Amino acid sequence: MVKKEPLSRIAVFQRKEVRRTLHNNEWWFVIADVVAALTDSKDVSQYIHKLRQRDPELAKGWVQIVHPLIVPTSGGAQKLNCANTEGLFRIIQSIPSPKAEPFKRWLAKVGYERVQEIEDPELATKRTRALYKAKGYSDDWIEKRLRSIAIRDELTDEWKKRGVKEQREFAILTAEISEATFGLAPGEYARFKQLKRENLRDHMTDLELIFSMLGEAATTEIARNRDAQGFPENKQAAKAGGDVAGKARKDLEAKSGRKVVTSENYLSLTQDEAKRKRVVGRKK
Repeated sequence: MVKKEPLSRIAVFQRKEVRRTLHNNEWWFVIADVVAALTDSKDVSQYIHKLRQRDPELAKGWVQIVHPLIVPTSGGAQKLNCANTEGLFRIIQSIPSPKAEPFKRWLAKVGYERVQEIEDPELATKRTRALYKAKGYSDDWIEKRLRSIAIRDELTDEWKKRGVKEQREFAILTAEISEATFGLAPGEYARFKQLKRENLRDHMTDLELIFSMLGEAATTEIARNRDAQGFPENKQAAKAGGDVAGKARKDLEAKSGRKVVTSENYLSLTQDEAKRKRVVGRKK
């Protein structure tokens, strides 16, 4: 049985999101996110450039510490500069920030959690659930989100078995499903919701998540039944799977009189609902 990777690809330090990816069975963190969390810099790229100028030893060992890795983002998979726990400790030494020590403790804890997750994969699911709960998501939404992650993992595993290897191809296939399902590619969808680097699916409503799951689950089923091999055949299966979800979405919209795709994100909707309940409570 193939062991599933931990579900969460985003860690949170003092309410700042730090994207990460698994490489050689350990977490590698996006350096730009770490610098942003520690410095609040408005131009992270420039800060990193000056950081290397100030520290010649760090600049000299930069290619050993930093590796460009594929990281899931709201606009699809991207190649971003990352470092593991050991590399980040070295980079942090050159950042004069009062947050440095708390970040080191946080980093050590996150690294240790990865060891625990290898021994007990269910811990990853529990921690992901707790992370969403802390952000204010409802239990019903969290269940859908976790299910959507499992469906996505099943799809990407199927693609790998069928000869789709490159992350660029994964992004193209994902875009095919999204365009057929929602009429928008992931990047366009994120811009429609006015997201920057946030995870698109973390800002979907219940219905958006449901149709996203339908498109990916249908793609997996079609790829298996057609025995799709290689990128071209799987691209056709992705379009067909997205069409299944797209037709269902349009049918619902026609019968309900409401659009499924919305510029609002789920968390803002729940926060607005919470405010409304507080106002009603005060009136009572």
